[in-house]
Amino acid sequence: MYARVIGTGSYLPGNPVSNNDLAARGIDTSDEWIVTRTGIRARHLAEPGTTSSALGLIAAERALEMAGISAAEIDLIIVATSTPDFIFPSTACIIQGKLGNKGAAAFDVQAVCSGFAYALGVADKFIRSGSHRRALVIGAEVFSRILDWDDRGTCVLFGDGAGAVVLEAAEQPGILATALHADGSQFGILNVPGQICNGQVTGDPFLRMDGQAVFKFAVRVLADVAEEVCATAGISAAEVDWLIPHQANIRIIEATGKRLGVDRDKVIVSVDHHGNTSAASIPLALDEAVRDGRILRGHKVLVEGVGGGFAWGAALFEF
Repeated sequence: MYARVIGTGSYLPGNPVSNNDLAARGIDTSDEWIVTRTGIRARHLAEPGTTSSALGLIAAERALEMAGISAAEIDLIIVATSTPDFIFPSTACIIQGKLGNKGAAAFDVQAVCSGFAYALGVADKFIRSGSHRRALVIGAEVFSRILDWDDRGTCVLFGDGAGAVVLEAAEQPGILATALHADGSQFGILNVPGQICNGQVTGDPFLRMDGQAVFKFAVRVLADVAEEVCATAGISAAEVDWLIPHQANIRIIEATGKRLGVDRDKVIVSVDHHGNTSAASIPLALDEAVRDGRILRGHKVLVEGVGGGFAWGAALFEF
């Protein structure tokens, strides 16, 4: 029994915000500075009051439409997010209510930028166990809410968005292998060290990152976990038709592909027009490549993410 991807969907809020737009808002930056260091040219920022569930709902509806099934036929909903609507209930339950689904298991996964890989791995295990037949897996973020807009080293990197996939139990090949890992000793290089306590924000409520440390760690573990899932599936990296890394930084994406020996034209890149959307970045890139005809049925696709925790994971599937 396999968990097979039968539908994809995505959503980006509002109009693109260019690097020049950010500079015009008073941020000490420029298009040249951002592009040369990150490859990012634009990102989407949700309007005030727009939540992760609102973005995730649209992505989910589009994935369900492609899959040709109704929300009522879903029996598992997993949302990967670091920017939930509330402390509780889960964003998954909120989306479930908006979809009109009743009775499916619904919960969030918090693994930051590796969240979608984690959620996909968890859903795969549910379906392979035989306990569930159809899963809706969503990555949704409004990272603009946790950015310090005076910190040009981080605020220019991130954007908001959502992506989703529908999985269905099938006898033909689907998800071939998954791998999930974490190293909590590295929590300090990327985090939001604040919390709500007694009705007040305590600590620092904004994203903080040691860029150089994240880069070195990310390139190493992304290459390792990609090789791990390929070995588990019994194929080489050269046999992968498409590599979809977490869309964080073009330098990380290119360094990972080079280390794996994957041709540049087999790497899906979308970071240039939506920035780092954390758990949403992989399904956003996946949906784009499916809808523009690059990813076709039978293609082997490797997705992988790495983020705060430090957590990382990958999944290899036949579309």
